[in-house]
Order: sequence, then C-alpha cells, then structure tokens
Amino acid sequence: MKTLLILNRQPYDGTDFTWNALRLAHKLHEDGAEVRVFLMSDAVDLARDSVKPPPGVDDMVAMVKDLYALGAQVKVCGTCQARCGIKKGEPYFAEELTATMADLSRWVQDSDRVLTF
Repeated sequence: MKTLLILNRQPYDGTDFTWNALRLAHKLHEDGAEVRVFLMSDAVDLARDSVKPPPGVDDMVAMVKDLYALGAQVKVCGTCQARCGIKKGEPYFAEELTATMADLSRWVQDSDRVLTF
C-alpha cells in the first residue's frame, strides 16, 4: 500500500501536528507500507540541517532524515525553498529532495491513501 503524507506546518510551532505525522510515517514504514512524504509551505524546514529543535523537543529534522535513510520517499517543494519557512532560501539536506507540483500530482494520483497535516 502506498501512503502519501503531505506536511505543511512549521516544525516547532507549539503543536504536535508535524511530530505526530512523522511518528505515523515511521510506523507505516515499519509495518511495510510504501511511505511517501512531501514537505511544502513551512514544513520545508524539516529538510534543512540549519533547523534545530528547542530544548527538550524531539529533533524532527533527524526524524525525516531517518525515514529517508530507511528508504521512505521524501520530496520537498522547490518553489517553497525560497518562499517558506524560518530559514527561507537555505538548502535542503540533500539536493535530490527538491520536487515540483507535477511530482506531487503524480504521487497523489499514484497513492492508495493521501493524508495531510
């Protein structure tokens, strides 16, 4: 089963939306699902090494990197790189993560489930 998670929120915004989405992505992957994560809007900061967690909070950038290392597909909106996030314009931790709206469209059409956070 292909599951696409689309994340939009800033990583450390005082809520657990993004953290819970990443926890779910890890569990889905662990359970054998083909996991795809698309970061857009302020969630693009999750792909930037320069973003550090506040004290006592899980490192969500590390969570994304772990998913990627485990074989989950991760893509990040290229347009949002310059427009969104606290670290506007800063690079992503891997250049091959950069994607387009056309890439997202293909993933949506090819996924069994699409979840947004």
